[in-house]
Amino acid sequence: MQNSIRDLRAEAGMSQRELAEALQVSRQTVNSIETGRYDPSLPLAIAIARYFHRPVEEIFDAD
Repeated sequence: MQNSIRDLRAEAGMSQRELAEALQVSRQTVNSIETGRYDPSLPLAIAIARYFHRPVEEIFDAD
């Protein structure tokens, strides 16, 4: 699953560690999601969308 988390995080001027702390996950989890090695659970995807004030479908693309 592709996503735009890296771009959103960069726009916000955040490190992976800062985003991980905000989402209460590990930095490795953020890195794995950004690189597409891990698809987040639905609750985590919703938490990410809420954090960036975007709809889930705007951040994650199943194609």
